[in-house]
Amino acid sequence: MHTGFSTEGLRSGDRLGAGLRDLVEGAREMLDRHPGPPRRPRGDVRAAILALLAEEPMHGYQLINEIEKRSAGTWRPSPGSVYPTLQLLADEGLVRVETAGEKKTYVLTEAGAEAAEALDALPWESTRHHDTERSSALPKAGVKLAQALAQLGRDATPEQIDQAVQVVNDARRKIYTILAEG
Repeated sequence: MHTGFSTEGLRSGDRLGAGLRDLVEGAREMLDRHPGPPRRPRGDVRAAILALLAEEPMHGYQLINEIEKRSAGTWRPSPGSVYPTLQLLADEGLVRVETAGEKKTYVLTEAGAEAAEALDALPWESTRHHDTERSSALPKAGVKLAQALAQLGRDATPEQIDQAVQVVNDARRKIYTILAEG
């Protein structure tokens, strides 16, 4: 995919030079590699486990495989997220462990069944349908930002560059806040 932006004007002697050239090229490569929705969206592992265990007792890998199946292959939580969540649910008294041979099967307690019943939605439903236009908008916005920064690097005063650096730093913090809330 060609973004219509050339990095030729970003000479190493420019104020923001090489760093911006790398940023633009990196954004362009990201667009080329991932023009559509994320391949493995994250979901609410806790809610998924509660919902599945409300149907029947399962062991950890059954839970992982069932989440992948129900999300039509778009979400497969890692063992590193499922097993700690199961331990947390056990610590909270929402599941209990039954051991048969070498396999641990997880079963909802009465409190766990109540928590499962209180779920608003099935967590894998939100991972099935992605809005391709919105999910591809983020890398495109990043390229546009890099283009604006490149122009700023060529034409701005030192004071304007200082202002832009503050805006970019604030934006980065806000983006991490959004991610932390999800």
